[in-house]
Amino acid sequence: MTATDPALTALAQGWCALSLLHGRIEAHIERALQARHDLSVREYSLLDVLSRQHDGDGGHLQMKQVADAVVLSQSATTRLVTRLEDRGLLERYLCPTDRRGIYTNVTEAGLKLLDEARPTNDTALREALDTAAENPDLAPLVRAVETLKAPVPA
Repeated sequence: MTATDPALTALAQGWCALSLLHGRIEAHIERALQARHDLSVREYSLLDVLSRQHDGDGGHLQMKQVADAVVLSQSATTRLVTRLEDRGLLERYLCPTDRRGIYTNVTEAGLKLLDEARPTNDTALREALDTAAENPDLAPLVRAVETLKAPVPA
């Protein structure tokens, strides 16, 4: 295969289309969340992921699991947790069974903000997908997104 191989070129074009779709969706959601709730997409995602934790087996996520879920490095996730903790939206505490572990939970204020922001996120996502569906190059990707189910965590 060479760099001008049609299969590689098509693959690269498909990747560019997917990247473009992601960027447009994220930018649209970012503007809506910032304007209405003073939240970034990453902050919203982190609150959402952490709000789904539970007290049962495997219910509290380790920082690496949280970082993977929000698609950030562990250090960037830790900085994001600190920013949200400083705003009173998250709290950290020691794991009761392993003093080396630190849990992060969403506070009542964080849950309230998340509940308020969820419809904004969902509406902005729908708007961004509808706009992208008007572009013939992106329409097949939009249809694929609309039929996907969330992956089951490993």
